[in-house]
Amino acid sequence: MRRYLKSATVYLLLSAGGLTMLVPFAWLILSSIKPLPEVMRYPPTFIPEQPTLDNFRQVFKTVPFGRYYLNSVIVSVPTTLVTVLTCTMAGFGFAKYRFAGRSVLFWVILSTMMIPYPATIVPLYVMAHRAGLVDSYAGLIVVHLSSAFGIFMMRQFLSTLPDEMMDAARIDGASEARILVQIVLPHAKPAMAALSLFTFTGYWNAYIWPLIVVNSERLKTLPIAIPEFSGQYFSFQNLINAASLMAIAPVLLIFLLAQRYMVEGIAFTGSKG
Repeated sequence: MRRYLKSATVYLLLSAGGLTMLVPFAWLILSSIKPLPEVMRYPPTFIPEQPTLDNFRQVFKTVPFGRYYLNSVIVSVPTTLVTVLTCTMAGFGFAKYRFAGRSVLFWVILSTMMIPYPATIVPLYVMAHRAGLVDSYAGLIVVHLSSAFGIFMMRQFLSTLPDEMMDAARIDGASEARILVQIVLPHAKPAMAALSLFTFTGYWNAYIWPLIVVNSERLKTLPIAIPEFSGQYFSFQNLINAASLMAIAPVLLIFLLAQRYMVEGIAFTGSKG
């Protein structure tokens, strides 16, 4: 009886925590279909009294939201694919090959995670400016094509794969590239899915770097475009809510499609996003 009460208490606390986490998301959804006077009303209403979808139409009518959406896709998708590829290859090297300086190099890469991101912005911008990448898609993409966290995550996961599996392939005459493509990658799907979600979410929501490196309207991404609905003296909070809901939709869709792999990847690597 005592064990059941303990389990019930745990589930009750977890359910309360889950519901608490859902409240802001539910508030965003409901606020996105409220007219502006109702959004700004005090005390606020939780359930819309006059629900409308006009906010979503106004978002596309007020700013080139479709262009901003496309820019975020152009930046986030290739960056995620290349980052997962480079991190997987680097993690495979650190996990399965013995070479001089391997431990030192790995710890040097890990130590870069301790450097605050704001401290790297000026050097990154100087390099991007000298390379002629400012105010271009390349400037948004090239500087973030690998990740110390991703290398660590893939190294931890690939370390769990038995060496005998690759030794057997070598005995059969498989090259190292073939071992990576046909043996390692199929087994690394959970970790790659988790890393893809973390990476895509990070680049999709990136704000500081696009704000600094982009000057023209045609290259703006969603995170730096949504604040345009807010001015110095007044904010169209209803449009901000509608635009924010549309902005997070791809991240939620990818999570729903890859959540099984993501949970497996996190479980095997012991990482937390």
